[in-house]
Amino acid sequence: MSTVHRFPGGIHPHEGKGGKAVTASLPIVQAPQPSRVMIPLKQHIGSVCKPLVNKGDFVKVGQMIGEPVGAMSAAIHASVSGKVIGCESCIVADGTEQLCVIIDNDFKDEWVDLQPTQNPASITGTQLSDIARQMGIVGLGGATFPTAVKLSIPQDKKVTTLILNGAECEPYLSADHRLMVEQAEQIVSGAKLVKSALGIEKVLIGIENNKPDAITALQKACEGINGFEVVSLKVMYPQGGEKQLVYALTHKTVKAGKLPLDLGIIVMNVGTCYALNRAVYEGRPLIDRIVTVGGCVNNPANYCVRIGSPVEWLIDTSKGLLQETKTLIYGGPMMGAAISREDIPVTKGCSGIVALDKLSALAQEGPCIRCGRCIEACPMKLAPATIDRYTRHRMFEEAEKADAMSCLECGACAWSCPARRNLTQSCRTAKHMIKKQQQQEAAMKGGN
Repeated sequence: MSTVHRFPGGIHPHEGKGGKAVTASLPIVQAPQPSRVMIPLKQHIGSVCKPLVNKGDFVKVGQMIGEPVGAMSAAIHASVSGKVIGCESCIVADGTEQLCVIIDNDFKDEWVDLQPTQNPASITGTQLSDIARQMGIVGLGGATFPTAVKLSIPQDKKVTTLILNGAECEPYLSADHRLMVEQAEQIVSGAKLVKSALGIEKVLIGIENNKPDAITALQKACEGINGFEVVSLKVMYPQGGEKQLVYALTHKTVKAGKLPLDLGIIVMNVGTCYALNRAVYEGRPLIDRIVTVGGCVNNPANYCVRIGSPVEWLIDTSKGLLQETKTLIYGGPMMGAAISREDIPVTKGCSGIVALDKLSALAQEGPCIRCGRCIEACPMKLAPATIDRYTRHRMFEEAEKADAMSCLECGACAWSCPARRNLTQSCRTAKHMIKKQQQQEAAMKGGN
């Protein structure tokens, strides 16, 4: 094992009640199944899946209910057995409506016949990519990028390094931590599949040094395997950001508009590797994931949750919210989304449900005092206050020149701001408007 320097910038967000100090030591437990699940047909970056079931159909666990459409997609599967109530629009975590397959659980937990891959050791990159697509594997660190696309390497590219992301730098979340402790061998097995299929030379497993038990577990799992190295990382948010992790582990910089692949690197979350391993060796599609329920709840826990389970079901399983709860976060407190309702479904990208008290709630904005703390905190070396000023004046061309499109939306700037300005939201708005303007310009050129 080796220790390397961290990336530039970053912060140390504090945690309140029910944080990592509590959940990191709690073993993963199987959450009870709800009586009804709502399974969105788009749980990934890319196209909405085509529904394969109709109202009144009976489905089994693992049955494909959403067929991937286009190159950027991943299949959707039933997470419970039972009767399809319908395909309807439902509210999801970001406040939008998504087409969902609603299934009433018959609690028989009847599975489809699983078909493990024959001769996994000789699997090719194309075959592994197809398995990921059909089994619904996506990036489980939160980005939900279809794993099949990441495994489809262009002919003019060569991958030399696979990075496994075990940083889990978000406050309160310990889903990846517990998975590394409890399923280290399966994670490494999944990485071996990717390494062999793509002809990769080395695998770097990055874990923050506040997870010594996870580091030990992965070291043990890697014993005797050539080309694998576990790297202890300094604790700093957002250490788990793709570009930040690449820099911390390799000292290589992913330039604006480029991908790690341009440096011969691909990055995968440890949970994604675990899911990919099960897809190959067990024929098991992605129908559940690990979710941390933490903060102001009576019983913080790390649950293995069936996809489509309502948030309120998990909260009830944790014996409810504490009285001082003011804010409910879907995901982590830095990059997650505040939600005002509890009937939304857990999806593939949900790593946590965090209840925060009034001390964690967002204070009212004040004027910028030009202290420069947001610049010091930004891992991309941007000037968030400048982008914020341009955005508020709708000067989006200037915001683009200030490199707003490189913003990770990690929240470090807003967290560090003593004036409590919504800097991250301004950067997010600028990116949205810049993309919209680019699309309009492209459409105008196409019409000429």
